[in-house]
Amino acid sequence: MANMSASQRTQLDRVDLSVPTTGVRVRRRRPLIIFTVIALAILGALSYATVEAINGWAQGVVLAMIVVTTVGVMIAISPLRRA
Repeated sequence: MANMSASQRTQLDRVDLSVPTTGVRVRRRRPLIIFTVIALAILGALSYATVEAINGWAQGVVLAMIVVTTVGVMIAISPLRRA
């Protein structure tokens, strides 16, 4: 361990979330299902309002680039991303 760099030590000390004993456990599924249904309803309403509010192709292009940038950031900061 003494001859390792900080990033090599971090790789050894990192928790492996693919192992069942270290993953997230849900004790009760019902609140999770209720939250998912409510979140999907809100997402649907906001998506519909966004589509209705777009006036012309230029606003559509700007919205698409915002979505592409957001997905790129999600990929860049993903903990499962290999450098």
